[in-house]
Amino acid sequence: MSELVTGEAVALELRPAKLPSRALAVVIDLVVAFTVYIVVTMGIVASTSSLDQAAAAAVAVATFLLVLVGVPIAVETLSHGRSLGKLACGLRVVRDDGGPIRFRHALVRGAVGVVEILMTFGVVACIASLVSERGRRLGDVFAGTLVVRERVPAGPARFVPPPPPWLVGRFSGLDLSGVPDGLWLAVRSYLTRMGQLDPQVGHSMAQRLAGDLAACTGAPAPGDVPPAAYLAAVVHERQSRDARRAFGGVAGGAAPVGGPGPVYPGAAPPVGRPVGPAVAAAAPPTPDVAAASPREDEGPGTGFVPPA
Repeated sequence: MSELVTGEAVALELRPAKLPSRALAVVIDLVVAFTVYIVVTMGIVASTSSLDQAAAAAVAVATFLLVLVGVPIAVETLSHGRSLGKLACGLRVVRDDGGPIRFRHALVRGAVGVVEILMTFGVVACIASLVSERGRRLGDVFAGTLVVRERVPAGPARFVPPPPPWLVGRFSGLDLSGVPDGLWLAVRSYLTRMGQLDPQVGHSMAQRLAGDLAACTGAPAPGDVPPAAYLAAVVHERQSRDARRAFGGVAGGAAPVGGPGPVYPGAAPPVGRPVGPAVAAAAPPTPDVAAASPREDEGPGTGFVPPA
């Protein structure tokens, strides 16, 4: 199994695709693309036979750019990194931090691919993929992407732990567009491995990552939130936005409450703070309920006032 290792010596379990599987996926994509290109060209030639030579050349160039460049870019954008060849080979294009690609990533990959795949018959792409440790071609390097294998043996999955319920939705107004992919990768890797780190080292790393994240968003990190919980809440917000963008509708919402979640040092909600969106919308307690506060040796109050 291939692993990506971040600058903090934390391994990220992504399986980069190697040259043979990538080459097979590219061949499938090119066969489909050239078949469509030939069919479209024959139809255009038959319908524009009355045009002069300059107009026919312009139509030919536009057809080439649309079918062999524009269509692959649109397919990768709409399918979030899965073209027909990659789908057949079990591959997918992702960002360096493991997230789904966007239009700008597909555009850079497609533009550079014209030179390193179409114009050089794939020689430059093969050389670059062989030299790269993670099998990346030049388009991946410039776009900040990586082709990974999706069909891998089942194993223990690592996921980003959810934030404390009282932090869900608190950072919905943050501007996350200025956060680089490398910082997202470091934050995600830290959150998935924070239970394996020494507490003092993990706390200092969380403070540094929280400071870098706050500097990129332009909003200071709240002083009443532990750094690790702040990182988890912001990553949860970004995942919710990516899910809404990819699938439409509302995604994310409250953190899972079906069992004990991860332990964040000092992340208990302050007294009087609601513990979720539903509680925030509740009406304030009545005087009778407020007066029935439990003693120190009892458990937390339930809001039920026993009869006199």
